[in-house]
Amino acid sequence: MRYYLTTAIAYANNKPGLHTLYEVIGADAIARWRRMRGDEVRFLTGTDEYSVNIAARATEEGMSPKDFVDAKVALFQASEAKLLISPDRFIRTTDADHTLAAQEMVRRSFAAGDIYLGSYEGWYCPNEGFRNTDDVVKVGEDTVCPNHPGIALQWLTERNWFFKLSAYQERLEAWLTQDPSPVQPEYRRNEMLGFVRQGLEDFSISREGASWGIPFPIHEDGSSALTASGEGDPKAGTIYVWYDALINYLTGAGFPADPAGAPWWPADLHIIGKDINRFHSVFWPAMLWSAGLEAPKRIWVHGWLLSSGERMSKSRGNFLDPDDAVAALGADGTRFVALREVPFDRDGDVSWDSIIRRYNSELANDFGNLVNRATTLASRAFTEAPLPRPAAESPLGKVWEETRREAIAALERNALHDWLGALWGFVGAANKFVDAEKPWELAKAAKAGDAAAEEKLRGVLGDLLESCRLISLYAAPAMPAISAKIWTLLGRRWPYDESGHNGPPLDTIGEWGALDAGGPLGAPEPLFPRLEADALDATAD
Repeated sequence: MRYYLTTAIAYANNKPGLHTLYEVIGADAIARWRRMRGDEVRFLTGTDEYSVNIAARATEEGMSPKDFVDAKVALFQASEAKLLISPDRFIRTTDADHTLAAQEMVRRSFAAGDIYLGSYEGWYCPNEGFRNTDDVVKVGEDTVCPNHPGIALQWLTERNWFFKLSAYQERLEAWLTQDPSPVQPEYRRNEMLGFVRQGLEDFSISREGASWGIPFPIHEDGSSALTASGEGDPKAGTIYVWYDALINYLTGAGFPADPAGAPWWPADLHIIGKDINRFHSVFWPAMLWSAGLEAPKRIWVHGWLLSSGERMSKSRGNFLDPDDAVAALGADGTRFVALREVPFDRDGDVSWDSIIRRYNSELANDFGNLVNRATTLASRAFTEAPLPRPAAESPLGKVWEETRREAIAALERNALHDWLGALWGFVGAANKFVDAEKPWELAKAAKAGDAAAEEKLRGVLGDLLESCRLISLYAAPAMPAISAKIWTLLGRRWPYDESGHNGPPLDTIGEWGALDAGGPLGAPEPLFPRLEADALDATAD
C-alpha cells in the first residue's frame, strides 16, 4: 500500500523552535509506523521561502533573499537531523520543480476560467498575506495579524489576479460533510464548515511589484509572461506566497512531470496547525478541483504548544529550543516527551519543568528501570534469554493483545498521545508484575537449588523480556534509536533500518511470543539517565 503524508512547510525566517518541529516529529512517527507495517511511504516536509518579510529581513542583514533562506533552511535541516526526522524529501519552495508546479496550477485555473483580474484593498501581513477585516485585531493603536502580533500590517491597494473561491462553495460544503469527514478532528471540520456557510470570498493569488517570488506565468491577455529560459516579466508580478506554498504538496508528489501527480496523489494525510486550517481545508481543495485534480484524502489539524497559556513563538521569545532538548534528553527522549506531553488534537501547555518531569517519570523511572531490572536479573540467572510463557499462561501476555489493539487504533486516528498512553499503561502493568512476582527472591531460591523456583523464574523473566521487546517495538516510531538498542540488550537483532524500512510487517512480529529464542543478552546499561531540574538550562548556557 502506498501512503503519502506531509507536514505544513515552515516559514524560513529564523531557527526553528520545538513548537515548529512538533508536527514534524508527529508526522515522522506516523511515517515510521507505516513503513514498519510494510507500506510504501512518501513523507514530505520542508520550508516556505517566499515573502515580502523575508526579502526585507535579508536586506536588513545585507544578504540576498536566497542566501538568507539558505542559512535558515540549514538550521531547520540540522535540528531535524538531530531529532532523527526521516523525510523522503525535504522540499523548498525555491526548488526549480516547485516553480514549474506553481506556474502550471495558475495556467490550469486560468484555462478553467477560475482566475480573473481585479483590485484589492486591505490589510496585508508580510508573513501570511492578505487578511479579511474580521481576521485582524486591535492592539492599542495598532492593527495586527492574530498569528503574527509582532509584525506590523500594511494597508495595500493592488491590481491582482483573483481565484474564484466563491464558485466552489457548494462543492466544499459537500466535501466537508462527508462521513467520515476529510478534515479531522471533527470540531476542526465544524469550524471550517461554519466558515464556508458564511459565504466565501474570492482571494488574491498574485502580488505586483514583488521581485522575491515565483514569476506569475501569464499576462493580462492570457499570453505567456515567461521567457524561453523561464524568467518572468516584472510587470506580471509574482505568485502570492500562500497560493505557491500550498502547491508544494503536489510538487512533492511529482507534479507536473506527471500531470496527475501519480502515483502519490491524492495525499493520504496532510498534518497542519490550527492557524492554517482555512488555507488547507477550504482554499486548497478548490485550487485542486480547478486544476482537474483530487482533493487530499485527509487533513489532520493539531493545536499549539502553549507557554503559561500563551502560544509559543519566536517573536514572543517564549519558545523551547529543540537543540537544547536533544542535548539534555537525547533525540528519543525529546521525541517521546513532545508527543506524550502535548495531545495531538488540541492545545497543550508545556515547559522545561514539565518536560523533565515527564522524562524522569515515564522514561527514566518507568520504562528505563523496567528494561534495566529485566535484563540485569535475566543476565545473572541465565546464559541465554529465557522465552516467555504462552499468552494464556502469562498475566502480561493476556494484557498485551488488548494493549496492542488500543495502540494501533490510536495511531490509525492520529491520536499519538493515546498511542503512547496505551503502551505506557502496559509499562505500568509490567512494573507491577515485577513487584508482585519478586524475581530477585525467586533467583535467590533457585541459586539454593529450588527447581520449582528456577522454573518460575524462567517464566517470569521470559515474560518481562518479552514485554520489553514488544513495548520497544510499538514505541519505535517515537523512539527509533533506543528501541533498536533495547533489542540488542535483549539478545535480538533489530529488524528495520534507520528510517523503519526493510523489515518484516510489524503485525507479524508484534504478537506475544512471536519470535523464537534470541542470542545472548547484552550488558545492562541505563537507557534514560535521570535529569536534574536545571538540566535543560545547563545545555543552553
